[in-house]
Amino acid sequence: MTTTATDGIVPKFIQIHFLAAWPGALLNRDDAGLAKRLPFGTATRTRVSSQCLKRHWRMADDPRALHELAKQNGVEGVRSKQAIERDVTGPLRTRFDKDMVDAVEEAFITKFYGKNAKDKQQRQALLFGRPELAWLASEAERLLAESASAAGVKAAAEIWVKEQKNNLNQLRDQNLLAASLEAALFGRMVTSDTRANRDAAIHVAHAFTVHAMQTETDYFTVVDDLSDREQGDDAGAAGVFDTELTSGLYYGYVVVDVPLLVSNLTGCDRKDWTGDHDRALAAQVVEHLVHLVAEISPGAKKGSTAPYSRAELVLVEAGDRQPRTLANAFRDAIATDHDPEGSLGHRTAQAMAKHLADYDRLYETGEARRLTAMPDLTIDGIANGPLRELAAWAGSIVRDAAA
Repeated sequence: MTTTATDGIVPKFIQIHFLAAWPGALLNRDDAGLAKRLPFGTATRTRVSSQCLKRHWRMADDPRALHELAKQNGVEGVRSKQAIERDVTGPLRTRFDKDMVDAVEEAFITKFYGKNAKDKQQRQALLFGRPELAWLASEAERLLAESASAAGVKAAAEIWVKEQKNNLNQLRDQNLLAASLEAALFGRMVTSDTRANRDAAIHVAHAFTVHAMQTETDYFTVVDDLSDREQGDDAGAAGVFDTELTSGLYYGYVVVDVPLLVSNLTGCDRKDWTGDHDRALAAQVVEHLVHLVAEISPGAKKGSTAPYSRAELVLVEAGDRQPRTLANAFRDAIATDHDPEGSLGHRTAQAMAKHLADYDRLYETGEARRLTAMPDLTIDGIANGPLRELAAWAGSIVRDAAA
């Protein structure tokens, strides 16, 4: 197995594999309030959706928080159905006539939110970068300042919408209206303006238990603190409920499309990502992401289950070939019975290692690898060190890549 050296590989893809365990939790619920499931191979597994994982990584209040990194670099984003009212026309209402602001607001909302713009509930929640919102606010202010009436500013705003289509596209192409860091990472879809779309540079699989689903129905009551038998009150509980809890060791998988990440953040052509472009922010994003994947837990019912855990194994690979998941190492579910050959974690890590070695022999793609793992989950032939070193190594691969 290739371990730490990149051996001249241009790292087009960085793959992050992780194993993490949670006992007695309800990490991700379906519409019936039950744990999400995934039939796979020989058993049905407990599942945590990619949407759930991504949201917790995006919103994490952590020293490596992505939103703080975006703020430091001026590439914050706002995901909302009301971005125009709140951040574009809203601040102008104290300075201009209400009817005039209403006219500009209607034109802008229709432009970006489309035919269902008048009904906020029917709008698409759009992700705007702060530079985009600031520019739109300055344009709205200019239209209002140059007009003398509501009818006049309405006509001017409608002309602006038509004339600015090409200008908006040109500004985006020049990266002067940069998409937010969140859009650069997780993508952005705008049905009313396809040129504003961004493909996601990070691909996240649904995490699932490496073994068969393990569930327990938790029966619990709510006690009325003011209930008093001596006063004739009902001595029973104020409510009786049940919920599903699960336990398990999960495999998760994340892929970073490095050329696309650099392109989304710098505005360069994807094919020219190794050229003379500043890749410092892209490197920081990868470094922070490794920390977040390892340290940030998803989880519902936090107050009653405290579903906080950290990954026990994180494997990072860098290569120039199409990535591939290691999920099929667990197509035959790992047995949970006591095994004298090792713990569940050990046997899971060894199944992963065998599957990886089989891929290496079959395809010879030569990925560079590093690992951080608990002592029982180490993999022979792959350098094992602290998470800090693993994350720094992943970031350096992006920053120092050369054609």
